Amino acid sequence: MIKLEGITKKFGTLEVLKGIDLTINEREIVSIVGPSGAGKTTLLQIMGTLDEPDAGDVHINNTHIKAMKEKELSAFRNKQIGFVFQFHQLLPEFTALENIMIPALIAGASSKEATAHAKELLSFMNISDRATHKPNELSGGEKQRVAVARALINKPAVVLADEPSGSLDTQSKEELHQLFFQLRNHFGQTFVIVTHDENLATITDRTIHMVDGLIKNS
Repeated sequence: MIKLEGITKKFGTLEVLKGIDLTINEREIVSIVGPSGAGKTTLLQIMGTLDEPDAGDVHINNTHIKAMKEKELSAFRNKQIGFVFQFHQLLPEFTALENIMIPALIAGASSKEATAHAKELLSFMNISDRATHKPNELSGGEKQRVAVARALINKPAVVLADEPSGSLDTQSKEELHQLFFQLRNHFGQTFVIVTHDENLATITDRTIHMVDGLIKNS
């Protein structure tokens, strides 16, 4: 599903990734853990095609990322990769339903199709009653569920999450963690989650430990 080979990355003179080899299987839920500065988020951004490695290759769903032109890559990212961030990144002027629909509309879906699928996802997330609410009217847990639904709207093969429960209270964290497994079982996605949350790391299928730009074990 995801294959990284010899991934290196520098920012100026700082060597952030020092040669990463990693394979993640289809439908696997993997957590990436390690101290701040270990290179976790940089690795996730390269995996999500948001950044390019200085050296090495990235393959996602049998597609060689380096071989793609910018326009092709943008379309691939929109349809094949879903992103969940720590602070949800919802657009404040749009409702929950509209926020979820945006990636589908960008991908060329009709408003009718996007609305129907967004409503299905809201129902699956148990927040259908919040469809017309804007982000400032939602709780932290509700915002993150909307963000997860937005990540799923184009039925991506991979969902990448960067500290998705970092800003949530304990109950909301536990609910979000269980949601990832429910989604994997229902929709079949592969999840890669960067986290400092030990409880989440212990329940994922596999935990990748990073230290100083290298994988300690996997």
